[in-house]
Amino acid sequence: MAPDCEVEGGIAAPVEIQGLRGKLTADAPLAKLVWFKAGGRADWLFEPADLDDLKLFLERLGGDLPVMALGLGSNLIVRDGGVPGVVVKLGKPFARITYSDDCTLTCGAGAHGILVASTARDAGIAGVEFMRGIPGTVGGFVRMNGGAYGREVSDVLIDCDVVLPGGEYVTLPAADLQYTYRHSALPEGAVVVRARFQGEPGDPEVIGAKMDSIGEAREKSQPLRTRTGGSTFKNPPGKKAWELVDAAGCRGLKLGGAQVSEKHTNFLLNIDEATSADIEQLGEEVKRRVYENSGVELEWEIQRVGRP
Repeated sequence: MAPDCEVEGGIAAPVEIQGLRGKLTADAPLAKLVWFKAGGRADWLFEPADLDDLKLFLERLGGDLPVMALGLGSNLIVRDGGVPGVVVKLGKPFARITYSDDCTLTCGAGAHGILVASTARDAGIAGVEFMRGIPGTVGGFVRMNGGAYGREVSDVLIDCDVVLPGGEYVTLPAADLQYTYRHSALPEGAVVVRARFQGEPGDPEVIGAKMDSIGEAREKSQPLRTRTGGSTFKNPPGKKAWELVDAAGCRGLKLGGAQVSEKHTNFLLNIDEATSADIEQLGEEVKRRVYENSGVELEWEIQRVGRP
């Protein structure tokens, strides 16, 4: 391990890596990094200094440990037993955004959706305003086909650059990701580092007004200033998950320290030091009641990771 690599936690490193410049933390708490503010620890948390640092780290791991990328942690339940292997957290070095005359936006995977939308607005690029309404980063959008207010990433993605678990750096065209609703065929353990989106010429004032409208709609309808994970369940074909949850009598339902939001019933909340088990079990109880009431089997949209 190189002397300039910061290692915390007092546990032997998974591999000896000369020249590593990022921060490698053993037994790292993850609760503070996810919106629910609940859950266990990562065996290892790696915050790379830059792309070359990430490639070196994953190459030396050689695919021997599971790898999970972590963005804003907005659509995630980290189970209380923690996450095995390595969690990769991309910081500011991966948040750069550039654009070209043909309205192509090149965005680092660590860039927040609101930054993508506002950068496009200032450049007079329309078509990505919907990212103003998604709490998360570009890497998560690409993996999950993030969407809001009538559009999703598959509508605008050209391609993405990823680092595979063995350290190989590849560019994947959008077609290779086989997008469906909130799902992609991105290889397991691949870390998205950059994505290119195709916009179109637009008037910054019109774009800004649309973004403001999206922001106001979210503020009115969603419990944004709480410990939540965003939309909990996927909308079934032709239906809205929140309406099914409401019809099943689950508005305000509590389990342990977790509660179904009274403002928007497709949101779960951590209202009283809930464990991740509280939150997940509440979601399963909501699923059961919805199926009993309507015959519809809800599917989780929130990702649940780690050991129970």
